[in-house]
Amino acid sequence: MQVREHVEEAVDPRAQALFKMLVEEYLAAGVPVASKRLAALPSVSVSSATVRNIMADLEAQGLVQSPHTSAGKIPTNRGLRFFVDTLLSLDPLEARQLERLEQELNPDLSPQELVNSASSLLSHLTQMTCVITLPRRDHVALRQVEFLPLSGDRVLVIMVLNDREVENRVIHTDREYSDVELNQAANFVNREFGGSSLISIRNALLASMQADKDRMDSLMQTALDMASRVFVSDREEDDDTPQVVVSGENRLLNMSPDTDRIRTLFEAFSHKGNILHLLDRCLETHGIQLFIGEESGYELFDEVSVVTAPYEVQGRLAGVLGVVGPTRMAYQEVIPVVDVTAKLLGAAINST
Repeated sequence: MQVREHVEEAVDPRAQALFKMLVEEYLAAGVPVASKRLAALPSVSVSSATVRNIMADLEAQGLVQSPHTSAGKIPTNRGLRFFVDTLLSLDPLEARQLERLEQELNPDLSPQELVNSASSLLSHLTQMTCVITLPRRDHVALRQVEFLPLSGDRVLVIMVLNDREVENRVIHTDREYSDVELNQAANFVNREFGGSSLISIRNALLASMQADKDRMDSLMQTALDMASRVFVSDREEDDDTPQVVVSGENRLLNMSPDTDRIRTLFEAFSHKGNILHLLDRCLETHGIQLFIGEESGYELFDEVSVVTAPYEVQGRLAGVLGVVGPTRMAYQEVIPVVDVTAKLLGAAINST
């Protein structure tokens, strides 16, 4: 992010124009661009020798490099940052792409289904690997819960979340409960916690569990037993750690000929630790974030670029979506589609 401040004034307009052409040619073709090729472009009115001199100056500034002794130039990661910050013109989203996004991100879907749909579609549109964190649990509200007895000490829990999403789970209790006890407990939880976020319910339950159990009536104890097993024990880790949906892992194969690096990337997407940490950092700010190579701070991503955008639910940052691709990506196309997808995803979840 600091490259623009130090480089922009040192690169004169003619050099900037040639550098922009070089980057655009490289991003389109993926091969080094020779000075002779640049000099032959219709908009260039200087000789190949002049172009070579300008390229030499840009190389001295760390903006371009020669991958081979006799080859043309390619932009460095530092050069790509300068290009994105200073010279990039974003392409508006195509009408057909926007229409498809609006159709696929249907507000009638649950938040989980919306995230799955957005991840798959964004991966398809960009031809890259897409990662999206699910809405944090403090944005998930309990609308209603029902407890149904199963055999032995098992209880079926049916939860309605955010009006439309239904989640079922089986919990194990210390003893068998009757239909009447479970019905009363569900009524109590719905009355006390209906409409509250899962995070606030968990915090309230933790406080209740520290209260004097001898002073609780049997209904309160039954409700606390049921709810604590649903909202505290099993969900404690999920509430603090955002879950992530990944689509298009196979597209990692197109990023590098280095099989060892590709294998490492596959392992990272399987464990998701570094990816979650990176996305979590993006939740600290609004708007598009772009990490080119080593800018991410993770050695694993030194040869890729990551474009992310947060999405909002009820006016608050709820999650992050992004794509991981080669540093030689069409930034002018990728950045707008990531940005629009984030906005449409947030709007769809808000409408559920």
